Amino acid sequence: QVKLVESGGGSVQAGGSLRLSCAASGYTWKRNVVAWFRQTPGMEREGIAVFYTASGVTYIADSVKGRFTIARDTAENTVYLQMNSLQPEDTAMYYCAVADAVFFPGSQRFAPASYKDWGQGTQVTVSS
Repeated sequence: QVKLVESGGGSVQAGGSLRLSCAASGYTWKRNVVAWFRQTPGMEREGIAVFYTASGVTYIADSVKGRFTIARDTAENTVYLQMNSLQPEDTAMYYCAVADAVFFPGSQRFAPASYKDWGQGTQVTVSS
């Protein structure tokens, strides 16, 4: 069974940076889609970054493009979300998720229903 553990969240001031980690246990990512989502209370979960482990192709949502990047450390079996120039509106619980798929068409890429396994989340709080 895949277990995902997120870490790296915390509190930062606007303009700061954080790097979130998503470590997988019980599984080695070779041909999966790994994604980061975020959610604030009362809002739907928003997909923000996707990594195709088979090809290395990444997608970043328009809402964070130019500030966030996603990358993988193969040796560590970990996917990272580097977040720069953080703003108060980035405050949310951040989750990583994995799907048993090699890729998704555009309409499914950032859809939470496309992903099977989820981590417990890590909180990011950005103050102005």
